[in-house]
Formats: sequence, C-alpha cells, structure tokens
Amino acid sequence: MAISRLIVEKFRNLNAVDLEFDPGFNFLVGNNGSGKTSLLEAIFYLGHGRSFKSAVANRIIAYDEPHFTLFGQIQESQHQWSVGLQKLRQGNTITKINGEDGNKIADLAHLLPMQLITPEGLTLLNGGPSFRRAFLDWGLFHHQSAFHSAWLALNRLLKQRNAALSQQQPYAAIKIWDIELANLAHQVSDWRATYAEELRPEIEKTCQLFLPELEIAVSFHRGWEKDTHYGELLQQHFERDKAIGYTVSGPQKADFRFKANGLPVEDVLSRGQLKLLMCALRLAQGEHLMQQKQRHCIFLIDDFASELDQTKRALLAERLQQSGSQVFVSAITQNQLKEMQPTQYKLFSINNGQISEL
Repeated sequence: MAISRLIVEKFRNLNAVDLEFDPGFNFLVGNNGSGKTSLLEAIFYLGHGRSFKSAVANRIIAYDEPHFTLFGQIQESQHQWSVGLQKLRQGNTITKINGEDGNKIADLAHLLPMQLITPEGLTLLNGGPSFRRAFLDWGLFHHQSAFHSAWLALNRLLKQRNAALSQQQPYAAIKIWDIELANLAHQVSDWRATYAEELRPEIEKTCQLFLPELEIAVSFHRGWEKDTHYGELLQQHFERDKAIGYTVSGPQKADFRFKANGLPVEDVLSRGQLKLLMCALRLAQGEHLMQQKQRHCIFLIDDFASELDQTKRALLAERLQQSGSQVFVSAITQNQLKEMQPTQYKLFSINNGQISEL
C-alpha cells in the first residue's frame, strides 16, 4: 500500500502541489511554518476526511478560496486506485474513488490505513479514554468488516437514549432502544476485548525493544461492571441516568490502559519515554494489520527528532524499514534524519508552501 502521486490544491499554504512519492521513505525538510506538516495533514485528510490539527475545515481552505482539493494515486501489489476529495467552504465533502461519486469517507479510510506519530499524539497515553478507544476502534475498522456499522448504530442509540433522559421520559419510552443498545454494546465490547488481547503480545514485544528498562502491561476495561448484562444495568441505573441526563456506564466509557512497572504510564514516564511507547503502539498495530490482513499501513511522522535521542531514533528507523511500509517523515534539517539510512528514498525541500525534490 503506497501513495504513488499526490496533488494538493488550496490546502493551507499549499496552493498547487503535484508530487510523486517513493513507495518506501519520503523525507520532508523545512523550517517551522514552511508547510511540511501541512503536507502530512493533506495526506492524512485524504485517508480520514478530517484533519489531525483543526476541527474547522474553513481554516484549512486557502484564504478567499471556495474549496480545497486532494487527489491521490494508490498502488497496492497488482492493484491501482485513484482517490479524490474536495472540501467546500459551505461544509460539503465530495469523495471519488476511480472517478466514481457516492463514496463515503469510510471507503477512503479503508483504502488508506494510516498511522500518525506527532508530538501531540501523546494524548493516546496521557489523554482521556476516548483517545485509546479510538486506537482500538481503528484496528477493528480494518480487521472486522461488521464493526463500523455496529459502532455507528451504537452511537446513534446512545445519542437517542441521552436525549430521552434529558427530556425526563419514562423507562417504558426507551426500553425498546435499551434492548438493541445492550446487544450492540456486548458485540462491540467483545470485539474490542478480543482485538486488545490479540494486540497485547505485539505491544509487549515492541515495548521490550524500545523500553527494555520497563515492564509494560496493557489491559482492556469495557466500561461497565464485569459479569453484568448491560441491559440489566441500564434498567437498574435508569433513575440515576435520568437525574444526571446521560448514560453513565457502557462501551462509551471503555478504556485500554497501560502500566509501567505496575503504575499508570502517564504518572511515571518522561515525555521521551511516552513518545517511545506511543511509537511502539503505532508500530505494533500497523504490523498486526500486516500479519492478519497482508495490508501495509502508511506511517506519517511529524517532527521525527523531537524528544528522541540518536539511539532511539535509529531504533525507530530500523523498525520502520523492517515493516516494508510507506513512510513520510518531516524534520527541520537533513541532519536530524541521519539515523535513517534507507537504501531507497525521496527527499523534498519545503519552503513557504513551495516543494521541490532534492
């Protein structure tokens, strides 16, 4: 899986960009504010239909322009696809796969599995449980074909239930939703628990390589009491939920927790160690996808050198090369990339939105 060509128009300071990439390593070098993170953001947007930097699309569209456009050619073994996305200032998103309309963002996301490593990505470890649920759900989206529709239905029912609770409706009015909600909650939670357990040895093995001084343990918590049927719990806690105005327990409270030597990682690890653990998690998840589905992730790494010493940078580079994935790496100077010595790569210089291959 690799993006062989990318066209970007009116996306932040990238006015008109047309690039051909290496199927392996692609290095993006430029000063802060030059546009290298914007290029990673454009690639991410093509695969997710959203930004990793801004929730407001209008801030991404170049000033005084009606829309931005992204177009990519994707190569995977013997197959080739063209994908396009246009975001209009009014809020509409148009997506195309092989020139055909009517595709959803989920279709693009399925075609382009991506792992993102940024300085802000430490929220996976020191942020709230929603970041870690998203980590598990990303894996299930690519591993379990029925997961996405079940996840959408679950969220829709929770929204309906919470609206009914805030309107002080009686239990009889929502009982029919609770039956379906309970079935979906158990299904989604079982999938999450199974996937977390499959991923655990991969994570522990990668952590031993990156953080040999620590014993990292992972555990999944489904969001409500163990050995309790969710439907019964919803009925038991209805009055409490109604008083508060939302559903307190359930899969929307699930967590995937990490401990180092028996203590929560966010309490005992330095920022450098947290970044290494975050890299280990992303790599382990990407490699698991390759082993199970024979599909490579695309790795996007912003500000490669920050908070990693030379030894750890070399270790990360080695693991990325072994993965056989396409990798995009941004750095301020070429010197920061010297630990990465792939046999084949492309190097791009970015200055004020202008990109040239070196």
